[in-house]
Amino acid sequence: MKSFKFLALSIILSSLVAFAAACGNGEDAATGENGNTETAEQESAELEGEIGIDGSSTVAPIGEAVSEEFSIDNPKVQAPIGVSGTGGGFEKFTVGEIDIAEASRPIKDEEKQAAADNGVEFTEFKVAFDGLSVVVNKENDFVDKLSVEDLKKLWLEDGTTKKWSDINPDWPAEEIKFFSPGADSGTYDYFDEVILEEQPIVKNATLSEDDNTLVKGVTGDKNSIGYFGYAYYLENKDNLKIVPIVNEAGEAVEPTNETVESGDYNPLSRPLFIYVNNASIKEDGPVYEYVKFYLENAGALAEEVGYVSLPEEEYTKQLETLEGLK
Repeated sequence: MKSFKFLALSIILSSLVAFAAACGNGEDAATGENGNTETAEQESAELEGEIGIDGSSTVAPIGEAVSEEFSIDNPKVQAPIGVSGTGGGFEKFTVGEIDIAEASRPIKDEEKQAAADNGVEFTEFKVAFDGLSVVVNKENDFVDKLSVEDLKKLWLEDGTTKKWSDINPDWPAEEIKFFSPGADSGTYDYFDEVILEEQPIVKNATLSEDDNTLVKGVTGDKNSIGYFGYAYYLENKDNLKIVPIVNEAGEAVEPTNETVESGDYNPLSRPLFIYVNNASIKEDGPVYEYVKFYLENAGALAEEVGYVSLPEEEYTKQLETLEGLK
């Protein structure tokens, strides 16, 4: 009898221990102390999906840096950066084909109308400043500065073969080779507005949406001249010569972080943008977190890749705008 009671008591105690252990495991799972359960919960909350991004080759270095950094903590999110030019990006953006358009100029009225016609509501965010850089071949030892009028004489089509001596009689009577961003580029649009005043560009100019093609063109011909974003100049400054531009105060100024931010490098300083489809922000997906990360890190990453950051308060204000879109 005594043995039976002992056996029964042992069974009861074992059951209580097992029950307590089960409760403890349940508590760990609920509080996240159980490693396996926590990992499962983290995986279920992990962002995933693909973000459609296209547009300016000028803004692309910032976007590429953002996507690379964002993917470290969000490996299941695909955010490749397309470079079809600002105009090409807006073509896709205004029909709802992509979530984010990167742009080196503000959206045009006709592009706004196209977006409205297709039911695309959007928000503009500034991400950095750029100093559009005019460059010549490294062997050019005579061009020490150019005025806006000089740039007009150089780049406007007038039916003649342009020579350096047309700008300054002391310069060589050598034919100039021109390298310009393509017509879908926001950089082209900006130059067209500020310098060409929407008049035809020289017919013999080589136009390309790929800034690296322009860099190679200028480095490959001693009588060449070109222009593109400041970051591409910095990346290739050992092989190019930057040309100071005479500003409205009559001073010849090179693009630097300081002169671009202060506005002294005028009229070729400009803001850079991303445009975001509001519907993409409101969806239960990665676009909101990506844009938030973009604005939180754009200043540091812009400086890292060769552009100029906005004042910190501008990023803070834009983050508040983003939060209001959810």
